[in-house]
Order: sequence, then C-alpha cells, then structure tokens
Amino acid sequence: MSLSTQPYKGARDFYPEDKRIQKYMFGVLRKTVESFGYQEYDAPIIEPLELYLAKTSEEIVAEQTYSFTDRGGRNVTLRPEMTPSVSRMVAARRQELAYPLRLYSIPNLWRYERPQHGRLREHWQLNVDIFGVPSIAADHEVILMADSILRAFGAKKAAYEIRISSRALMNWLMLEYLRLDYNQATSFMRLIDRMAKISQKEFVALAEALLSPAQRETDVLQRLMALLKVKRLVELPLVTQQHPAVAELAKLLEMLHENGVTNAVFDLTLMRGFDYYTNIVFEVFDNHPDNNRSMFGGGRYDGLVAEFGVKPVPTVGFGMGDVTLQNFLAGHGLLPALAPETDAIVVLIGNIYEAAQKSLATLRNEGLRIAVDSSGRKLDAQIKAAAKSGAPYVIFLGEHELATQRFKLKDLRLGEEKELSLERLVSKLAARHRPASDL
Repeated sequence: MSLSTQPYKGARDFYPEDKRIQKYMFGVLRKTVESFGYQEYDAPIIEPLELYLAKTSEEIVAEQTYSFTDRGGRNVTLRPEMTPSVSRMVAARRQELAYPLRLYSIPNLWRYERPQHGRLREHWQLNVDIFGVPSIAADHEVILMADSILRAFGAKKAAYEIRISSRALMNWLMLEYLRLDYNQATSFMRLIDRMAKISQKEFVALAEALLSPAQRETDVLQRLMALLKVKRLVELPLVTQQHPAVAELAKLLEMLHENGVTNAVFDLTLMRGFDYYTNIVFEVFDNHPDNNRSMFGGGRYDGLVAEFGVKPVPTVGFGMGDVTLQNFLAGHGLLPALAPETDAIVVLIGNIYEAAQKSLATLRNEGLRIAVDSSGRKLDAQIKAAAKSGAPYVIFLGEHELATQRFKLKDLRLGEEKELSLERLVSKLAARHRPASDL
C-alpha cells in the first residue's frame, strides 16, 4: 500500500507559489506593526496544558487542543493561541522589561476543529500586544494598527467594519441590570457569542432554558432581547448611560473617527470567546457578500499576567489569522501577482560547469538570484523547464561567453534575446529588486 500524498487534515502544504503569498503577507504585517514600534518575539510550540486551563475558554481546552502526555508524564499541548505564552514571558521578566512594552509574533498554531472556509487546524497568526498602558490610549493604538494593516494591503474602508464593545459593560448589564447570577451571566455571554450562527427561535429557546422559573415570569428575556437590538450607545437604557464603560466607548470611537477610522462602530453583541478579556473588545468583519464574517479581533486583558504570581500588567492585544486574511485579500482583489524569486536561470552550453563557477559567483555577489540548470539535457528542454518554473530570464553561458564576458539574455515572457556586458546584465536583472517608484 502506497503512502498518501495529502497533508494532514486541516493543515497545508506550501509549494513555492503558496509560500510567496505567505511571505508577502508576513512582510506587510511586519513592516506595519514595526512602524508602530513593536518588536518580534517567539515561544515554544509546546506548552504545559495548565497554561490554558487558567483563562482560555473551556471549549478550546476541552475540545480543540492537541493535548498529550509526554514521556516525562507531563500534560502538554500544541499551542492553540499565543496570549498565554506571551503573558508567561512578560511575567518571567516583569521587573526587567521597559514599559510600555510592545511585542508581536507570527507563530503557527494548532486547534483540533472541523476544517471549514476560513478555519483550519493549523494556521499562522499575527499576534500584537502592548503591555503597561491602563488607559484607552492602548486600545486606540491597537485598533488603529489593525486598521493600518488592512489599509497597507490596499483595502478600502467600505471593505470591512471594526465592531467594538466592552466586557465590563456587558458584565454590568448581565449582573446588575438583568440581575442574573454569575454562572447565568457567563452562559448568556457564551450564547450571545454564538448568536449569529443560530436562528432567533433557537436563541430564544436556549436563552429561556438558562433562566429560572421565577425569572421566566418576569421581563428579563424581553429586556435582554431589547439590549441586543441596540446599535448605538445613545440607544442604551438611561440607567446604563452613567456607567464608565459607556463614556469610555464613546471616547474611543470619537478618537478613532478623528483618525479616519470611520468604519468603527459600537456592537453590544460582540463577546469574543476568551474568558480573559476584561474591558474593550473588538472584531474586524469582512463586508464582502461571499465572506461576510469576522476575520480577527482582540481586546483588553489586564489580569492574565497576574496568573503567574506577579502584579497585574494592563494589556491590550489582538490576533489576525493568515487564512482569513488571505481570503479577505483574494475576495477583494488585493493579492498582487507574485513572480518567483529567481532572477534568471543559467543554461550551460557544453561541459563548463566548473569553469562557470567564477562568473556565477560574480553575478550572485552583485545581489542577483541565479539558478543553474546542470542537468545536461538538450537546450530546448532546458529552456522549456526554465519557462515552466516561472523564471523571467535565461542566461546562456558557454566557453565564448566566459572568454568575452558578454552574456546572451533571453526574456522568456517576450521571447527577445540580447547580448549584454556583465555590467548591463547586472543592471537589467537588479531592476527587478527595486520598487516601481524607483524605476
């Protein structure tokens, strides 16, 4: 029985054309977040399971982790997210680090879930976190950066929407306004988080099941449903208007709008699935009709660092997955045509492989990316293979070219062939590396 050529379910093979897209996306991500002063870090792909039992949602730990017992008897898991890891790292050097501390990473993560459009078991994710800023300046910076990333890819504001809410406000509404107990409030928030995935009839039935018989006799459910229809802060009940979270949300939205993020809106139904969020939360939604869904999000989590036995550090962050990002870019026609990295393929004429090494080294020392066809096949076969590879040029190199240092360059796209000096050859091929604005 032969082995399968398919990758593990929910994971991907990255052929060069796939890797070019990933490199392009990661390049834009790194350039944008570093323009805000963030520095890259990384952590082990395997972490103790207890790291996620503390604050990650129960669903992720129980149903979506790749957990196992290692040979030392330790319960470990492939990381399903990065926030607990970076919190651990900050706690380990809390006194040594300079605040505000701005960190980012683009690790691969694993979750055992059903593969579907926009969600795979293995994915890469940009993680951005700022530590040490308790004010909404940090929330503003992180959301502004999320917007800047999509703008850096060429997205128009009409292509996406940034929805913002507050877990602090929702906690108050559940516990004080609706008078639910803590367990009911937690269950209701998880149900609201699933609201877009189920029918209203099913939502109402599940909500009623969470209420006590006495509560069903009151207007608790009606008041909850009225809250979930609120679209603007001013539409909240009057008793809620004095809550500090309302003023904070209003100020944050005002700041974002002043910075041109006019597609930021209030959305009370936004929960985020993780239990560690403490206040402002946000998600970015794709407005494309074929992919109308949440792409990524984050929020404030001021208590997670303290889980490691140190004083709390106020923190805001978000995670952006590569699958949803690529779907967004493809859906809006924002993925550029990416050529292979190789500048030219050298076709050797005659038995000159060893003699050609000095000239090849000269070309590479000039910064050119040169591949050599040393297969010994017929000339036509080598040219066809070069064209199939996607390389833009072929350089013909024989004893004559080595002696005269003049090289025949064939443009595989246009079919044109020219004889050039080494200097002219380098200049022409190096032009591929320069931005279009410099040409």
